[in-house]
Amino acid sequence: MSMLEVKDLEVSYGAIRAVKGISFTVEKGEIVTLIGANGAGKSTTLRTISGLLKPQRGKVLYQGQDITDLPPHKIVELGINHVPEGRGIFTNLTVWENLMLATYTRKDRSEIEKDFEQVFTIFPRLKERSKQSAGTLSGGEQQMLAVARALMTKGEVMLLDEPSMGLAPVLVDEIFRILREINRQGKTILLVEQNAYRALEIAHRGYVFETGNIVYSGTASELQKNEAVKKAYLGG
Repeated sequence: MSMLEVKDLEVSYGAIRAVKGISFTVEKGEIVTLIGANGAGKSTTLRTISGLLKPQRGKVLYQGQDITDLPPHKIVELGINHVPEGRGIFTNLTVWENLMLATYTRKDRSEIEKDFEQVFTIFPRLKERSKQSAGTLSGGEQQMLAVARALMTKGEVMLLDEPSMGLAPVLVDEIFRILREINRQGKTILLVEQNAYRALEIAHRGYVFETGNIVYSGTASELQKNEAVKKAYLGG
C-alpha cells in the first residue's frame, strides 16, 4: 500500500481542465517531485490532495483511506501538511506563536517542547528570531518558518509548493539541504519545484507535468538522463 495515491484525478477551474485524469503514487520515506512549466497543474494537484480543491473525478488515498471528500483540517489531522507557494505564515505573530499555532490539533502536548527543540536544531536562525514578528523575517527565513510550522504538526507527509521561489542562491542551497535532512529523519515529501535541476538532485522519483497530464515519470536519475526532460527543464 502506497503512503499517498492519486487515482484518475481530474480538476477544473470553471470550463478549464487544469488536471486531466492523472495517477501517481508516493511511497513512505520518499521525496517525489512534480516538475513542469507554470500552469501545468502541479500546484492544483497539491491543493486537491490537501482538500483545498475538490476534483470532478478521481480519488486521493492516504495509507489506503479515501480522503478525497475530507475538509482540509481533517486531512491535516490525519498527517498531511501543505506548505503553499507564498508560505502562508501569520506575519503579525511572532515566530514562536506561528509554530505554537501549528500544534493545535495535537493530542501529545507533553511532546511539543521536545519538538520545538528539534525544530530549532534544524533551523537555528528561527531560534534566534523566535520572539520576532514573522513579517520582519527575510524571504528565506519565512520559507524556513513555513517548513518548520509543518514539522510542528507532527504529520507524516509534507506537500511543498515552490520552496525555493524568489530566494537567493545561498538560501536555495540551505532550503534543499534542510529538505534532505527532514527526509532523512523520516518525513515523506511531495515537492513541486520550478528548479527541476535542484529538485531531481534530492528526489528519489519524479513526474513531469505538461498541460494537466503526466508525460514522463521515473527515478530522479532516469529523468536527469531523459533527453526531452533535459532539453525542456534542465538546460540541456
